[in-house]
Amino acid sequence: MLDRRPVTNALAQLLATLTGKPVGQQTVPLNPATGKPYLPPYTLLYSLDRDNDDGTLADAGTAGTADYQATFVSGPNATQQQGTEEQVEWLADKGRAVVARPPDGSHGFLHPLTIPGIICYHRTAHEPGATSDANDAIISYVIRFRLYLEAAA
Repeated sequence: MLDRRPVTNALAQLLATLTGKPVGQQTVPLNPATGKPYLPPYTLLYSLDRDNDDGTLADAGTAGTADYQATFVSGPNATQQQGTEEQVEWLADKGRAVVARPPDGSHGFLHPLTIPGIICYHRTAHEPGATSDANDAIISYVIRFRLYLEAAA
């Protein structure tokens, strides 16, 4: 069976690198220097479904899928009273690069997902979209990622 924690940590780190903004795992990210929550924009990462069956009769629990929801959050700042669609879509565009392919057409993914002891051999994204009311103080956009995993040999 594949451990979930290293996968979650690796995806959170990749999202933080791609967006240049903090990522909270199931909660608002905290600033380690102050212990207080970061102000938006940031990303919330939620663990969703997990399947440890690799679909073979000889399943040894060494492969499976892990689903995550990344909620990209825009919010008020000193110059605006509410989040903006522009800001949240910019953040989601950066996060979408989790599934970006190399521009030269070579195999694999543009940005490595480094997980100790685990190989992520395929990734997909599904986008339910954004909040529907642009007058909300906080605007969010959701991308759901599915990671196809197997134990490193």
